[in-house]
Amino acid sequence: MKHDTTGILSTEEISCLLENSLKDPFSLLGMHRDETGVSVRTVQHRAVTVAVRKRGETSILCELTRIDDTAIFTGYIPDTQDIFPYDLAITYDTGYEFVTPDPYSFLPVLSEDDLYLFNQGNNNCIYEVMGAHTITHEGVTGTQFALWAPNADRVSVVGNFNLWDGRQHPMRMLGASGIWEIFIPYIGEDTVYKYEIRKCGTGHLTLKTDPYGYRQEPFPNHGSIVSSLDRHEWQDELWLEKRAETDWTNAPMLIYELHLGSWKKNGPDEEADYCTYQEIGRALVPYLKEMNYTHVEFMPVQEHPFVPSWGYQVGGFYAVNHRFGTPQDFQELVDYLHQNDIGVILDWVPGHFPKDEHVLSYFDGTHLYEHQDPREGFHTDWGTLIFNFGRNEVRNFLVSNALFWIDKFHIDGLRIDAVASMLYRNYSREEGEWIPNHYGGVENLEAIDFLRKTNDAVHAYHPGVLTIAEESTAFPGVTAPTNQGGLGFDFKWNMGWMHDTLEYFEKDPIHRKFHQGDLTYCLWYAFSEKFMLVLSHDEVVHGKKSLLEKMPGDDWQKFANLRMLYGWMYGHPGKKLLFMGGEFGMRNEWYEKREIDWWLLDESTCGIFHSRLQRMVADLNQLYLSHSSLWNYDYSHEKNFQWVDYQDRDHCVLSFTRGNPDLDEKLLFVFNLTPVVRHGYTFGIDEAGYYEEIFNSNAEIYGGEGMGNFNGVTTEPTPIHGRSNTFRLDLPPLAFLIFKIHREG
Repeated sequence: MKHDTTGILSTEEISCLLENSLKDPFSLLGMHRDETGVSVRTVQHRAVTVAVRKRGETSILCELTRIDDTAIFTGYIPDTQDIFPYDLAITYDTGYEFVTPDPYSFLPVLSEDDLYLFNQGNNNCIYEVMGAHTITHEGVTGTQFALWAPNADRVSVVGNFNLWDGRQHPMRMLGASGIWEIFIPYIGEDTVYKYEIRKCGTGHLTLKTDPYGYRQEPFPNHGSIVSSLDRHEWQDELWLEKRAETDWTNAPMLIYELHLGSWKKNGPDEEADYCTYQEIGRALVPYLKEMNYTHVEFMPVQEHPFVPSWGYQVGGFYAVNHRFGTPQDFQELVDYLHQNDIGVILDWVPGHFPKDEHVLSYFDGTHLYEHQDPREGFHTDWGTLIFNFGRNEVRNFLVSNALFWIDKFHIDGLRIDAVASMLYRNYSREEGEWIPNHYGGVENLEAIDFLRKTNDAVHAYHPGVLTIAEESTAFPGVTAPTNQGGLGFDFKWNMGWMHDTLEYFEKDPIHRKFHQGDLTYCLWYAFSEKFMLVLSHDEVVHGKKSLLEKMPGDDWQKFANLRMLYGWMYGHPGKKLLFMGGEFGMRNEWYEKREIDWWLLDESTCGIFHSRLQRMVADLNQLYLSHSSLWNYDYSHEKNFQWVDYQDRDHCVLSFTRGNPDLDEKLLFVFNLTPVVRHGYTFGIDEAGYYEEIFNSNAEIYGGEGMGNFNGVTTEPTPIHGRSNTFRLDLPPLAFLIFKIHREG
């Protein structure tokens, strides 16, 4: 039966609904009781009729009446005080009929604890309730949406399901939390949506992708897509168990850095299609196993709108790059790698984000995620915005994001990008372009606190998962525990080693004797942090030339120098990382839109040097894995590293030992850094015995001439250079040799 309802809502309330200006539309919409019955109110644009039914029943309890010519429908059910589940039966002006539970009849999904912990910055699993989640709520299936926009005047969910009409599904703000929330029945997987935000004080409407969304549409739409991440059935239990029990500081780590868009494509041309996550996995796993790598490090896989940013300007911190497939496809790739005993490290970029209007910038009409003052909030180098690490909810967004990738994608390590830019307020700024901290110093105390909290959370929730800092300064204690005043990282990229080593190897050998200290200096600080040695993508772009083309001389010398560079890297204490293409000597710089030059491995057209360098890297990796002297006690000078001779600058010869006292194993490295053959070269050594030559970069199988020491050298009991025994060997040109020590007796 019909009931006159025009008096149920006041003129002011009707105006608020029509203007869509309520921060809590639930206060007027849905079912409400009074002294004599319950009223039902709904806003349905383009509807002709609306009726109320009990949930799941077909009989009509009440036909709602339109208020004047508005989209507001109201009705009244007398003689009851019960608030009960109900459906709305709607007929639209197109003739389409739809029956749905009223979104404004549901209680909030987020708990008081969720809100409190988030506002305190301590809800480390906030991604479980923020964003869009398909759930069953009060017996109804649908999607729950939640967004933090504390200063917005209004937030609505829009999509094809409501014809992108922000008047249809306005959200409610939950108390003073700043979180807007709504549960919409029957919205399911693969639904595209955005948030329509009326910005603070301006009335300006903007569309934003979901900061917590798990999936995004391609450019130029950038819509978020409802996506569950719990559908993949993981099969990597054995790997995760081993990971949690491993002390990675005393374990081998050989990392292959890879850009998903250019490692392999469906053709060599720039316009070739991307490979999918599955296609990459099918090619990558056998290649990594053939090359004897232990880990792969993916450059950022988070959603990013601009391909040439390589993923370092993230547009979706919780979303997987759509260009190669779905989030489930990426889960499958990680699972497949784990099943083949290959760890997965992910580049993570919490230091900054792009200015694109559809993402985080000026989110609710205020500088919500970023600082307002550009002296704190703008990266002049990259044209990006800096997170406000001092805001609890922003810190929560980022710490939770780190845990998200480990939780939902079983990532084994996070390499945090551009840590130096986070640590210092004056990073890449002139005087007057930055604001000191409250002690007057240059340190970004809020960012330091954030990094410590992130590292502590990762290690507490996920034992065995690594955090790695790309940090280029002398900031103290990067890998020291937080309870000792450190930042709490497991490893730090050794940028000093990289810079000094490449600068040395780029010099003509005739000048190297004047710069030998540049090569050996790094051993003075090599044990001050837990370092990782890296030859990364940053060294082969922007006119820096490829590693091969950095080397001086003709082709023979270039390859010999590059082989020796890798020998220096593997002999030096620290875990190892090499960027894709370096293993076979790319000639061109890396270019993100084209796959790396696999064609160089064709010996019939490109000669033997590239393929034989690739074989040497695979063999060097295998030797590294099979000799614990090269990775156990990596960070103990006393136990693991000893110079034999670093002072022979005139001949540019260096020698040192690496050892594992637990196994009484020791290896001797000798480098000839000039193209001069040195027959009968001698130096003093303490330990007498037979030294088996187990690796020679001048071997023919690696592209050399095969000059060596007939499998080994026996020491002579003649003191020399202040040591007890003489070591006499033949040194090939531009080569390194590795000997295994078999002591007398």
